[in-house]
Amino acid sequence: MPSGEEGALDGVMEYTVTFLEMTAPPATSAPPPLSEGGLALMRAEKPPVHYFLYLYRTVGADYQWEDMLKWSEEELTAFVQHEKVELFTLHHRGAPAGFFQLDFREDGVCDLAYFGLMPQAVGRGWGRWLLSQAIQEAWAPSRAPGIQAMTVNTCTLDHPSALRMYQRGGFEPARRETRQRVRHPF
Repeated sequence: MPSGEEGALDGVMEYTVTFLEMTAPPATSAPPPLSEGGLALMRAEKPPVHYFLYLYRTVGADYQWEDMLKWSEEELTAFVQHEKVELFTLHHRGAPAGFFQLDFREDGVCDLAYFGLMPQAVGRGWGRWLLSQAIQEAWAPSRAPGIQAMTVNTCTLDHPSALRMYQRGGFEPARRETRQRVRHPF
């Protein structure tokens, strides 16, 4: 049984959300590029909602990501194409391998709204590198004067290494919440 399902009764499961933050850019620089060829990180400008949903569904399928699937087309478009929301996709040999989304809509805060790897990319050492790229983008010198914190949250439904990876990246837990949800067969 995957993490987070221990309390599953009648389709309801209990899980824990950990909210993390980083209040200063990391002291260390970004790691060198990955040695594997064929990798590229690209920012999408005003990405279509269907592209975001493809990434969201593919990365989140094993982790019960479903919140965005409840939004209307108008709500999704307003979020995904907002001028203060940025979507970056990691490509391997031309195909998406992972993504992250930075949300700068709150003054002084960059929220790492979504982050993850496609199933075929998990376990290849790319997650830590991709996280460092997200952190570098968030704290870029052009933004740093206005950013006082970078935030992210993860839960026990996410990949078992997610919390540990965020902490190694420099995030510190700020609070935890226990929640419940109905398990959906997505």
